[in-house]
Amino acid sequence: MFTSKALLSILLVALSSVDASPLHRDAGKATLSFAARVNARGAVNVAAADRARAQAMRQAVSKDKRAGRSSFSITNAVVTYTAQVGIGSPATEYTLLIDTGSSNTWIGANASYNPTSTSVDTGNTVDISYGSGSFSGEEYTDTVTLSSSLVIAAQSIGVASTANGFDDVDGILGVGPTDLTENTVSNVDAVPTVTDNLYSQKNIGTEALGIYFVPASAPHNVGELTFGGHDDSKTTSPVTYVPLTTTSPASYYWGIDQSIAYGRSTILSDTAGIVDTGTTLILIASDAFSQYQTVTGATMDETTGLLTITSDQYAKLQTLTFRISGKAYDLTPNAQIWPRSLNSDVGGSSDSIYLVVSDIGSNSGSGLDFINGYAFLQRYYSVFDTTNSQVGFATTSHTDATSN
Repeated sequence: MFTSKALLSILLVALSSVDASPLHRDAGKATLSFAARVNARGAVNVAAADRARAQAMRQAVSKDKRAGRSSFSITNAVVTYTAQVGIGSPATEYTLLIDTGSSNTWIGANASYNPTSTSVDTGNTVDISYGSGSFSGEEYTDTVTLSSSLVIAAQSIGVASTANGFDDVDGILGVGPTDLTENTVSNVDAVPTVTDNLYSQKNIGTEALGIYFVPASAPHNVGELTFGGHDDSKTTSPVTYVPLTTTSPASYYWGIDQSIAYGRSTILSDTAGIVDTGTTLILIASDAFSQYQTVTGATMDETTGLLTITSDQYAKLQTLTFRISGKAYDLTPNAQIWPRSLNSDVGGSSDSIYLVVSDIGSNSGSGLDFINGYAFLQRYYSVFDTTNSQVGFATTSHTDATSN
């Protein structure tokens, strides 16, 4: 969960904010809606893009323990999420990527910053490399408006003087932990994040973020981002929380411990990994992936980088169970396949069946042995709780859906 790389032309699915009007408030929390859209831009090796992100995560930790100057991207993911965010007073709207792995908020990649009476130039500089892109510029503090009733005063923002690789967005809305901002801004150790300031300015009662995704293939694909907790109306079970892992490098992100079983057979023993909105697929350690491929009978499709199975094999597919802190979270056979209506958007064949479980690129024991990405999170409501150092999950109406 760190900040994003450069925007590549392989971005296929974006979730864009539905305007500020769908915001609703409830006792110390506020919820914003966002909707899914598909932008077909040609073939993309989805698995390779996700593996590159995982590798960059490891490198970021090994280089400088959360040093912001070595970062990575959600922008080369197949699934990303954007919001319309107002900055200044009167506010200018910018389209920003939402990332639980990013903590700096910045603008200026496309639309220029429009200083107003609330804009203050701190004199500090911001400089971040995103692997295949970069951003550098000045730090300002300014009013940030997520909606007419959710306004943050004196929020630290980066204003880009140069930004490479962000073709379709204006910057990033970082909603990760504060210490991911370390070494990103000159003359300070770290800067308060959007979520920090929402909490300190009493806009929300808990420094937590609830995320409700809807499968992109679902008929009504409106999701929600809840600052300050979670939205009970979107869950079909209580939220169960698990403490963050202490195993590195997963511990530098939204890391948890879990095991994975296919049917009755464990393919990945209890180990550390992360929950990440910027990863499209479910990535598992190479040795576990090899077992999964064997038991499913799948073959590798080189174009998409995804495993593919026949209709007969799909009919025999068993449940994939993620056991997190003693609780089982099941992915049904339908939840294990890429939405067939979107096959062409990743360069696949319309009549093929592709699996969403892929190889992380290293064997188990690395300290980052899995990533539960969008393919998992669209089936379970997730809560990223900074105040209590925990992650929570709950079932939704889409947990057992057959829309893929």
